Amino acid sequence: MATTLLIPGLLCDAIVWESVLAHIPLAQVADLSTQDRIGQMAQDCLDRTPGQLRVAGHSMGARVAIEMLRRAPERIERVALLDTGIHPLKKDEREKRAEIVAYAHANGMEALAKRWLPPMVWEGNQQNPELMGRLTDMVLSKDPDLHERQIHALVTRPDTDHLREVRCPALILVGREDQWSPVSQHEDIAAMMPQAQLVVIDEAGHFAPMERPEQVDAVLVPFLTAES
Repeated sequence: MATTLLIPGLLCDAIVWESVLAHIPLAQVADLSTQDRIGQMAQDCLDRTPGQLRVAGHSMGARVAIEMLRRAPERIERVALLDTGIHPLKKDEREKRAEIVAYAHANGMEALAKRWLPPMVWEGNQQNPELMGRLTDMVLSKDPDLHERQIHALVTRPDTDHLREVRCPALILVGREDQWSPVSQHEDIAAMMPQAQLVVIDEAGHFAPMERPEQVDAVLVPFLTAES
């Protein structure tokens, strides 16, 4: 039986996957807290969860899942990529990310959360105190050094050309209001993958699994638990 592996994104952890875990309690959540390369994250996921895998990755976690597909395609039965991208490093991306790393070191995680989180959430959900509180608590449980390691992983990310060769079933899911990783990026991903299904979740931004958990679960859980 394949193991379901859920991979969180930047400054994220199992909190992002709580709703999915309620439906798939035996699923494992990857730990990306110590590595500073996407390749290292992918290899650790493969080493720590032997055997066949059904993988869902959110944001940076989806980039890790993509790298797992490069390293061990024969082990990945199904893959779901949520709110992510496949583009190479943008011209000014390294400088912008270096600035926010320095900001976190200088001002602390609370200041970073206040700056970073709102643009990641659909405007209509930013007034939800429970949602924003849970997201803030998740960020505050991290530290600037972890943030720096994960940012370093993102600015040294590998290419994704191998997606054209992926033959396993793939679910590409995105919040319609995701300003960081827009729908158009996910259309490009789906176009590259022969067996990809694209799903757009209304009234959700970059944190679609937490902003609209019922709608995400309705698609993601059957995909991950389908009979081979």
